[in-house]
Amino acid sequence: MSSPASTPTRAGRWAALLTLALTACGAPSPEDGAAEDVVSTQQSELATTRVRLMAANISSGNNQSYDPGHGTRIFQGTKPDVVMIQEFNYGSNSAADIRTFVNTAFGSNFYYYRETGAQIPNGVISRYPILEAGEWTDSQVSNRDFAWARIDIPGPKDLWVVSVHLLTSGSGVRNTEANQLVNYIKGKVPAGDYLSIGGDFNSDSRSEALFSTFSSLVSTASPYPADKNGNTNTNASRGKPYDHVLVSSNLRAYQTATVIGGSSFAGGLVVDTRVYSPLSEISPAQSGDSGSTNMQHMAIIKDFLVPSDTVSAAVTVTSPNGGESWTVGSAQAITWTASGVTNVKLEYTLNGSTWTTLTSSTAASTGRYAWTVPSTATTTARVRVSDAANSATTDTSDGAFALTTSSGGGTGSARLILNEVLANEAGSDVNGEFIEIVNTGGSAADLSGYTLSDATSVRHTFASGTSLAAGKAIVVFGGASGIGSTPNAVAATTGQLNLSNSGDTVTLKSAAGATVDTVTYSSSLAGTDGVSFNRGPDITGTGYVLHTSLSSAASSAGTKADGSAF
Repeated sequence: MSSPASTPTRAGRWAALLTLALTACGAPSPEDGAAEDVVSTQQSELATTRVRLMAANISSGNNQSYDPGHGTRIFQGTKPDVVMIQEFNYGSNSAADIRTFVNTAFGSNFYYYRETGAQIPNGVISRYPILEAGEWTDSQVSNRDFAWARIDIPGPKDLWVVSVHLLTSGSGVRNTEANQLVNYIKGKVPAGDYLSIGGDFNSDSRSEALFSTFSSLVSTASPYPADKNGNTNTNASRGKPYDHVLVSSNLRAYQTATVIGGSSFAGGLVVDTRVYSPLSEISPAQSGDSGSTNMQHMAIIKDFLVPSDTVSAAVTVTSPNGGESWTVGSAQAITWTASGVTNVKLEYTLNGSTWTTLTSSTAASTGRYAWTVPSTATTTARVRVSDAANSATTDTSDGAFALTTSSGGGTGSARLILNEVLANEAGSDVNGEFIEIVNTGGSAADLSGYTLSDATSVRHTFASGTSLAAGKAIVVFGGASGIGSTPNAVAATTGQLNLSNSGDTVTLKSAAGATVDTVTYSSSLAGTDGVSFNRGPDITGTGYVLHTSLSSAASSAGTKADGSAF
């Protein structure tokens, strides 16, 4: 709700409301390590902020959840600001697991609300503070309700969003749900604020009665979001318009083209990775993500340039932000967020002190710049993004990132990957937990000082002089008694790996602290006693599967999945 002139400014309200209202809605707290980046600010008159809204029923796999990672990569590649999300399940659905998902897919500075007690819950995820949130009963269905949130976007108006997942039963039932929702909204949302109703409508056509019902609150008119081929349909077979982002007329007036990299979509974007080109614009999304097993629908994006009488100008680097390992000469993307800034200047350093300009001025609203990584290997690279008109408004990568001569990290032309992990040891002897690292590069890797961590802390540090030959593997066990006859194996220096069966993150870092490889897994990969999870296909795969899907063996520490030697 807008603040009258006699009340505190919106910026002042943020601090007052965060503790009272947001922690319960999944807001990051100081304990989460999500302190805001420190950036220089200035007051800028008549500024605008690009706000990207997404409707997303893009869970996949067998459990209507985001565990498999296909939807996560789509979120990472398209960078929405506010998401009306359906089937909001991940891991065990504990607060810690949901927070982990939000951190991975969006960032630790994002807020969220997830409805309670639902089999396939609706929710809201937001870059901007959620001032209040809740759920309204959907009388037509028992396993989810309507999730709503009031969001403090930049400018004088609040944004109210409602995440919906209407029934497939028939158009009449869906219109009953729509009428119910309209009544809820009219009783809660101030007429002058912005409103968006988004999600999975399961609508067979755009002529269904529900659109007429919703039109009393939001615009249902064309143009409609479309994919690279102009297809506006969003169900799995791309034959029906199931998913929508509908907004109030006062917000629709500020809709702008959705711009990603060098591509522009006048009416918004239907995200189908199978037809998107060039795919590098939405990296790390992969071409098969939208066609993965049981992928529900295609996500929908609309962008808006929201005006603000007075805002703080700010820029924040989002990638590379420290810990990345990029191959020299490869095509990567520098990304950032900006408010109150028209154009930005981009620079990079390879040694932490000498800066090279990539561009002296590019549109801040794009939030993305295609960069061919320099050919010099280093572990001290950073990028800097500044307001092209005021160098005092600037932000630099939080930490150094590495440029290596082969993808995936390592030293020289070595390439180190996490190939196999046994988190759920056979029986209850945690010494049997293990992590297998393979050097798929062309020369030996010096592992001196490299570390293995779980989500909590470092569990193993490789001794000075440890070397891993090209094409070979080394295995780290929780304890010495777990090694048995495994070739080239060591025990964790802390006496434990502490891998959780309900989901965890394993990270290999170089001696300089750069992330070489990392994997976040859920209980679906660690729920079977004695069965590891492994890259699938073995060594070359980009995802992980249960070892039993690769061979009859439950695990293969120190050997290839088929039991043959490295």
